[in-house]
Amino acid sequence: MKKIKYFFEFLIISSLFIIYKFLGLKISSHFSGKLFETFGPIFRSKNLIKTNIQRAIPKINTSKIKSITKDMWNNYGRTLSEYMFLKGFRNDQFRSNINITGKEILQKIKFEKTPVIFVSGHFSNFELMAMEIEKSGVNLSAIYRPLNNIFLNILMERIRKKYICKNQIKKGTSGVRELLKLYKKGYSIALMIDQRVSQGIKSKFFNQEAFTTTIPAQFIKKFNCKVVPISIKRHNGVNFNIKVEKPIEFSKNSSTEKITRELNIWLEKTILKNPGEWIWSHDRWK
Repeated sequence: MKKIKYFFEFLIISSLFIIYKFLGLKISSHFSGKLFETFGPIFRSKNLIKTNIQRAIPKINTSKIKSITKDMWNNYGRTLSEYMFLKGFRNDQFRSNINITGKEILQKIKFEKTPVIFVSGHFSNFELMAMEIEKSGVNLSAIYRPLNNIFLNILMERIRKKYICKNQIKKGTSGVRELLKLYKKGYSIALMIDQRVSQGIKSKFFNQEAFTTTIPAQFIKKFNCKVVPISIKRHNGVNFNIKVEKPIEFSKNSSTEKITRELNIWLEKTILKNPGEWIWSHDRWK
């Protein structure tokens, strides 16, 4: 039954992609945002989203929760449509739509040829961050979680490898081994630290424990590498500000728990700056 469900989902998304391509970037992004505002709540638990927001912002009122939820669905829809225009972002057709703060940090990483770990979360159109890092000339490998939908996953993997980052590494034990090989060859790592993982540790995230990846801590303790936080914010529809922050240098003697918690603190602060562009629909604290 799941395969039948996934196949119909694939047909729907593929049909939307054709429509998006026909409409163009601005119109399709706007249309898809409104589409998801309307239908998104039907497919995901409103209570889960509300509970997650309240975990992060305990004193928030109902009106603000509704506003954040609406913005989240809008961004979700826009991001989906923008997959059809990643080629244009990659080849600089939409160069003026992206502003990068911290270009000099990327250039320094490129010229020093010392790999780092870029950490981020699912903010705005998160795919554009790894794309811009690789476009800057930094050798990069990116960790990703395959989609549950096997039909859609084939399509999305192809898009990601072609336009976002050539070295797409599936998360998991075998993925970590592959990361190690690439890191030793001078490849930096791009990693989303906001996903729930089964092989991490429990670390405080918005004052409640959540399973969190320890990959940054493992590489810091083994290689004494730097961590570079990066985030993205949407404005005026299809325009984006990417912020590359100064590298964080941890001591090799820092505990895995301390490193992981400090990165979660950065993540919390970044989410709260623009809560409507983070994905609250996942059961992060499960």
